[in-house]
Amino acid sequence: MLPPAVLSLELQARRAWEALLYPGLGLGAVVARDRIVSDQYYSHADCVASSATTSTCSQTISLEPDWKYGGTALTNAHAGTWKVSVQGVANDDSWTQSASYTTTRLQRQSALTVNAGPEPAARGKALTVTGRLTRTDWDNLDHRGYTNQPVKLQFRKAGTTTYATVKTVYTSSTGNLTTTVTASEDGYWRWNFAGTSTTPAVKATGDFVDVQ
Repeated sequence: MLPPAVLSLELQARRAWEALLYPGLGLGAVVARDRIVSDQYYSHADCVASSATTSTCSQTISLEPDWKYGGTALTNAHAGTWKVSVQGVANDDSWTQSASYTTTRLQRQSALTVNAGPEPAARGKALTVTGRLTRTDWDNLDHRGYTNQPVKLQFRKAGTTTYATVKTVYTSSTGNLTTTVTASEDGYWRWNFAGTSTTPAVKATGDFVDVQ
């Protein structure tokens, strides 16, 4: 089962109101062709007053990819940048709203693996580093390779804390990554993907290789 897509919004109200997220033109849980309508319309955002005239409000909306009610299910085409519409209601019942207050991104969760070998590696010999970049597929409710994406191969010498980029490799038609480097010293190898408008950045956990 795919995890829900999560949208976190932070809004700043110019009065000491209780902000109400109103995503009629932007975000929510029921998906149509041109909008995602929230089923949390009557759910107030969490607000913290910073002065008598200003509050900062935030709300998180979860979208289940396979859930459908009054519209279509979440699809890959929905990933990208969305406008956020908000309405603020003050304690005296005065109110204001903005149909395009800000924007946010709805992205398909990404994952990245790495494996470097052989282990241990012989100094001066070839070391093969592989991996795979995948992302959730809302059309098919599974995870699939992200094709033709630039991913940085990075190395961190044992005993240090900083990774350095060695080269950039593009994913295959199935999201696979493979390259060879020369084994020279002990350390950790990882892949680092910068992300796109539809898919968030992700780093693989470093794979340690002992060079002998």
